[in-house]
Amino acid sequence: MSATTLTRLPVLRALLAQLLALPLVWLLSLGLVWGFAVRPGLLLAAFAQGALAALIGARLGLSVWWLPINLLFVPGLLLFRDLDVPAWAPLSGFALLLLLNWNAFGERVPLYLTGSQTERRLRARLAVLPTDFRLIDLGSGLAGTLVRLARAYPAARFVGVETAPLTFALSWLRCLPRRNCQVHPLSLWRVDLGEYDVVYCFLSPAPMAALWEKARAEMRPGAMLISNSFAVPGVEPAEVLSIDDWRGSRLLIWYPAGPPPDGTGTSG
Repeated sequence: MSATTLTRLPVLRALLAQLLALPLVWLLSLGLVWGFAVRPGLLLAAFAQGALAALIGARLGLSVWWLPINLLFVPGLLLFRDLDVPAWAPLSGFALLLLLNWNAFGERVPLYLTGSQTERRLRARLAVLPTDFRLIDLGSGLAGTLVRLARAYPAARFVGVETAPLTFALSWLRCLPRRNCQVHPLSLWRVDLGEYDVVYCFLSPAPMAALWEKARAEMRPGAMLISNSFAVPGVEPAEVLSIDDWRGSRLLIWYPAGPPPDGTGTSG
């Protein structure tokens, strides 16, 4: 397994953390039996394995939200066994999680939903643009924000891209009633950003540097890149709109190809 594959697929690093933790717990258990005549229970050993897997996962560069998954994976299997839960139940739950969060496992971009206060601030910022602006949401999730913006600005065009299968299907259905709103099953890396006046994203720190380079290469002068909370490393935003919510959210705005010549905030 190459280092590049491990970097691109966090789920493989999580699996590696689980596998590395198993022999460590086995050695620890042997040490307790031989040195102190203490035989740890199976559940205690499972939590010890989970704790080690979480620590190893953190050292391997996994995001914080992977830590509870690594911690509780093996204890959860034991709990399902003790409760006599049918084998298909946890497998179905995992499949549902995978279908909703495909990007989290493959590209380190979990399913984040834009908060209502952030959405209102974004809607207000878009109000100063020409009415026929074009916006794309990179990783549009369940498309709630996209649909509501499309309703608020009927002359504008809204496009979302989403690769998580179940998430895409649900968002595609939500957009069907609105003629100015569409969602496509595409990776954000396959989209030409030059077609849009506004590029909105709520991703994670992982892809922001690469997204900035893509935006600089493709976006037109005056087109805005708006990131919910996650900054581009080493690049100061042109605008920062703070949101007073529990996340401490911010809308960070850049003009990757330069500001508009007329100061309207879009390329028109």
